[in-house]
Amino acid sequence: MNETLKETLKMLPSLPGCYLYHDKEGEIIYVGKAKNLKRRVKSYFNRKHHDSVKVNVLVSQIEKLEYIITNSEVEALILESHLIKKHKPKYNILLKDDKKYPYFLITDEDFPRIQIVRKRNINKLKGRYYGPYTNIGAMHSTLDFLKKIFPLKQCKTPRFKSRPCLYYSIGKCLAPCQGLVTSEEYKAVVHQAELFLSGKQSELLKQLMEQIQKYSDSEQFEKAARLRDSYLDLKKTLEKQKVVYENTKLNEDVISLAHEDGILVIVIMMIREGRLIDKKDFTFEVEEEDKIEYFETFFKDYYNTLSLEFPDKIVSDALEQIGQKSLYEEWLHIISGKNVKISYGKSAQGKELQKLADKNAQVILNNAKLSKMSKINEDFNLIGSYLKEKLHLNNFPYRMECYDISHIQGTNTVASMVTFINGLSKKSEYKKFKIKSAEGKPDDFLSMKEVLTRRLSHLGEKGWDKPDLIIIDGGKGQLSSVMQIVGEMGIEGIDFVSLAKREEEVFLPNKSDSILLPRESSALFLIQRIRDEAHRFAITFHRKLRGKSALKE
Repeated sequence: MNETLKETLKMLPSLPGCYLYHDKEGEIIYVGKAKNLKRRVKSYFNRKHHDSVKVNVLVSQIEKLEYIITNSEVEALILESHLIKKHKPKYNILLKDDKKYPYFLITDEDFPRIQIVRKRNINKLKGRYYGPYTNIGAMHSTLDFLKKIFPLKQCKTPRFKSRPCLYYSIGKCLAPCQGLVTSEEYKAVVHQAELFLSGKQSELLKQLMEQIQKYSDSEQFEKAARLRDSYLDLKKTLEKQKVVYENTKLNEDVISLAHEDGILVIVIMMIREGRLIDKKDFTFEVEEEDKIEYFETFFKDYYNTLSLEFPDKIVSDALEQIGQKSLYEEWLHIISGKNVKISYGKSAQGKELQKLADKNAQVILNNAKLSKMSKINEDFNLIGSYLKEKLHLNNFPYRMECYDISHIQGTNTVASMVTFINGLSKKSEYKKFKIKSAEGKPDDFLSMKEVLTRRLSHLGEKGWDKPDLIIIDGGKGQLSSVMQIVGEMGIEGIDFVSLAKREEEVFLPNKSDSILLPRESSALFLIQRIRDEAHRFAITFHRKLRGKSALKE
């Protein structure tokens, strides 16, 4: 830490505000907000973030600190959003790839059109945006439906000077370019499209029925018939939507969070007027320890850029892990202009809605995991060859094993062994061990010595095939200890590596320098998956034993 940074840290006020971290090039690499700048910023430098790779890397690059004092924490929250949009710091987690999340745009013209655009304000297009949406196929289907129900102009400029184009003939345009619709009538149709995109179906159906009656009373039967067809098509479509709560005005977003194997899924279910009208899902690659921070930043970014009408309530048990309920309700009120309540889903209705969202999130997570692991299985010849070359292995890593120790201050010590074959987990060959040598004393070396001795003594026996590669959870020290055990046993023909969680470094026996596999590579994902699975399996077994011990007491 340089002297200038040290001096700035000493001068930090105990006030709300935003802080900006710069790297040695002067680039802003992170923007954050705080209720107490002094306490929040110093927390980065006063403790070791062993569990967060991102924070450790971030802190190592900070060369300069700036801060802006605000009157309140909610002002800091709003300023933070503005600064992130302006500077796009690389360590802030945002929907940076919003090009994959398109919007509906109702253009700002005398006679507006409905378009799908990849990002807001693309090519300086002005108008009212609705989104973002995550399913482009469903969007195009919706756009076709919108054009059928609300026949707005489709061409930017008229195709013909003296007659309407084909869209008018097939009922998909009102031909304002030829003066075949008044400005007031056209604006009414635009307003109806906006009601549909905002989820206000009841109000829309009511307006359509009133308009049909108006045309009938004035004997404009052709217009009444066209509008009646639109009304019936719309009603038929709405009847297909799942009714969550009948006879209610329930307007809520229900958010679920699911995370496993480095994959984070966020699902937002939109309920308007008691009906489930849409579901949005977002998938990211995020470490376990970063998931809540990621979710908090996603939550702020999503609602700060929301172009649909805000719900009356946001239900999410994941928001309870963030806390600051009153702060975020005040922030939502400022950015939306309405009172938006936050609920942690504790009521019977909230639990029911949360369960529905969780079910969706779990399905998407399972599909994402299967997709990634299937790709690894398909490409395992390439991935295995890459690991063999990069990690200087003697064997092709067809059969990989990983071990983990779990205990609480030396009690109920257990070990797990997980097996992956050809890149996929082989649960029938998982093993669990009750550790006896280290019982009553927290000694991971003794525990690992026992589990390896017991496992490797079975080499050649049925159900105990020889592994090609054994992965140890830990750094250089843990690997050296394991190699000492292996040397004492005289074991040969098995490769050993260790994976240190802090920087995800891979250590090799008798090598001082570590190897860093590319962060987004399938090879790193695979060995992380094996390591995390061993950890999960060990903890599950440990909790089971601990539960039995508690019952005996």
